[in-house]
Amino acid sequence: MKQAVILGLLAPAAAFVAPGQSQATPKTVVQGKETLVGLAESNGDFLGKTIGYWDPFKLGEDGDFWGLGTEATIGYLRHAELKHPRRH
Repeated sequence: MKQAVILGLLAPAAAFVAPGQSQATPKTVVQGKETLVGLAESNGDFLGKTIGYWDPFKLGEDGDFWGLGTEATIGYLRHAELKHPRRH
């Protein structure tokens, strides 16, 4: 009887255990200036056609904000833009 009670109490705790490692392979993305230019040129909206590639912060040339490299800085800023999109 004690074992049944203990097992009954411990079973819900399994929901709080982290899952095992995923077998999915990470997606590698080159995030340099070439990628930014390509994204700007493939954008078909009004601003994409009018402005094209516009880099006011010079991220493509020297965008090493935190000492992690230009690609890491671009990746971080792209991630932040996707996580916290602009709302109109």
